[in-house]
Amino acid sequence: MKAILKNVVMVAGLACSMVALPAFAQGDIPRTPDGKPDFNGIWQALGTAHLDLETHAARPGPVVEMGALAAFPGGMGVVEGGKIPYKPEALQQKLENQENWLQRDPLVACKLPGVPRANYIPYPFQIFQAPDTTLITYQFAGADRIVYMDKPDFESQVDSWMGHNIGRWEGDTLVITVTGQMPDTWFDQSGNWHSWKMSVEERYTLMGPNHIQYEATITDPDVFEEPWTISMPLYRRIEPNAMMLEFKCVEFVEELLYGQYRKPSVE
Repeated sequence: MKAILKNVVMVAGLACSMVALPAFAQGDIPRTPDGKPDFNGIWQALGTAHLDLETHAARPGPVVEMGALAAFPGGMGVVEGGKIPYKPEALQQKLENQENWLQRDPLVACKLPGVPRANYIPYPFQIFQAPDTTLITYQFAGADRIVYMDKPDFESQVDSWMGHNIGRWEGDTLVITVTGQMPDTWFDQSGNWHSWKMSVEERYTLMGPNHIQYEATITDPDVFEEPWTISMPLYRRIEPNAMMLEFKCVEFVEELLYGQYRKPSVE
């Protein structure tokens, strides 16, 4: 009986410590001199969202000769509710994209990843935070974006690959509204796509010194039945020599692009 009671006490104590930890972490976040949560640093996502936002089983990769190294591992989805609410005709486009992923994915040709995809591809990114503007720069293809803080009436003049970014604070959460993105960007390597009407509302909440809870709500009336949200943690790179390195991928696809441009037309 004593042994049973001891185990119960140990389990109860562990449960209490697990409940108390998040509250402690939220109150112990770093802050900038003006009192805002400090997001400065290098961050990276883990998981398989870059392969497929929805829960997915393992499947073969596009290069048979690479065997297991090119296979897609299974992974848990990051879409709230489980499924992306495509309109029927848009879902057909997604399935065609997935079938022809290697020929159609913009990242294969070193095009910029767009938002939110830039935040969860397997490359780090760095945040430089200031009161009036915040710069987010990405290792993949040297992509970057400037977030204009508290300028809700500042409109974009042209569409761009990384969109028009307007930020604001809701308590301790950094909220970024992204509009004006090129329709050529995808969400992942499974053909999930959007139109030029897409808008994205991102939410960055610092849950501790080395952990951001990231959410992005996607709205696109041409492609989806209703807005939908993804959520995942982002982790600070804490190794002493952590740094952003160049990945100018254009030089790796020059022959690919050159071959595409030289293809004869079919009449």
